Amino acid sequence: MPKMKSKSSAKKRFSLTGSGKVKRKHAYKSHILTKKSTKRKRNLTYTTTVDKADVKNVKKMLNH
Repeated sequence: MPKMKSKSSAKKRFSLTGSGKVKRKHAYKSHILTKKSTKRKRNLTYTTTVDKADVKNVKKMLNH
């Protein structure tokens, strides 16, 4: 039986931490930045964890 492939889109968007949590980047930081405040843009820079409700699906896409 061949190996299971993970979703390429998920590989690019998510990564696992050492404790098994799933890291993600914030949305709304790619374009139309002129109308957004500096504080808002700065806070979108940092990574965060995926919500508890979505972790199972994300890990399934990553084959973990």
